[in-house]
Amino acid sequence: MRALLWIVGVVAAVLILLGLFLEAVRWLLIIGLIALVVLIVLAFVRGRRVVQRNAPRR
Repeated sequence: MRALLWIVGVVAAVLILLGLFLEAVRWLLIIGLIALVVLIVLAFVRGRRVVQRNAPRR
């Protein structure tokens, strides 16, 4: 009976830690996607600036 309680306790602890780990991974994914979008927007804005500077003026 004592061994069964230990097994249940260990499984519960592993499931809790796994849940926390998956939650952290989800937040890291969200932050990474936001950073990627910001990077694309900045690259687009800077690229337009360079094109406008080098465009022949009338």
